Amino acid sequence: MPIRGVLRPGHVAIRVLDLDEAVRHYTSVVGLREVTRDSRGRVFLKAWDEWEHHSVILREADRAGIDYMGWRVMSPEVMKQVAQDILDSGLCTDCKWIPAGDDPGTGERFSFVIPTGHTMELYAHKDIIPCEVGYTNPEPWPQHGMIGMSPTRFDHCLLYGDDVDGTTKLFTEVLGFDMSEKAADENGQLAGAFFACANKAHDVAFIRYPEKGKLHHISFYLDSWSDVLRAADLISMNNVSLDIGPTRHGITRGTTIYFFDPSGNRNEVFCGGYIQYPDKPVIHWDLNELGKGIFYHARQLNEAFLTVVT
Repeated sequence: MPIRGVLRPGHVAIRVLDLDEAVRHYTSVVGLREVTRDSRGRVFLKAWDEWEHHSVILREADRAGIDYMGWRVMSPEVMKQVAQDILDSGLCTDCKWIPAGDDPGTGERFSFVIPTGHTMELYAHKDIIPCEVGYTNPEPWPQHGMIGMSPTRFDHCLLYGDDVDGTTKLFTEVLGFDMSEKAADENGQLAGAFFACANKAHDVAFIRYPEKGKLHHISFYLDSWSDVLRAADLISMNNVSLDIGPTRHGITRGTTIYFFDPSGNRNEVFCGGYIQYPDKPVIHWDLNELGKGIFYHARQLNEAFLTVVT
């Protein structure tokens, strides 16, 4: 079955240069809801249709980028088994257990650094904060309080790092993800790989890059192409720094727009994408066709899009 223990992406923690500016961006423009703040000054947010305590964590720092990405697993028992599998693989470093309550509303976590230098963590419990339409005879969206782009969920990250091969081995052979798409040269060396733990086109992706632990973008899901176009309007209305779009990806087939938060972290909102099943053949992209793979309409690569990371 497609779900082998890791259910889905649960949260992402990012560093921002000015916390107040970042909170305004992620609440007023992106449309997330602030849930709480902790004693360390971090801000915890969620999208309107999410049910867990939070999905985005903001921390003020002197350098933008990603702190860690969290994955929801099926149960504490499964978490312990997957953690042991990670330890036995020898692929990860800095493996440690983090006690319940270290992040508000969150149970015990298992943290580990993957071969590309990114910190990942597993968790099996977060407090439930019901979505804004509830679960009994719900409306399709909240009539009041739809602020900004109002995505339904945090969806995925694209991450940059050096050891894409080791990370591929970890995600496919240890964590049980499917590789949905890949970009490789004529010798088969991976330039990029996209992984799914359930049946989305991807839940995380990695691009080969000489530095470890870099963030390309965090992505939020919208329901329709018209919502992506509305997001573009909001980017202009709020004088947000636009990166690329609106356009379509060949990779995943999603429609998309990219922009930057005030600290320079790249955001994406998108919709669409195919359904992934474990028996679906891996989609392969030749490097000379990556322009079409990334920007299906323009059919050419954008150097800034490929190289600007935090």
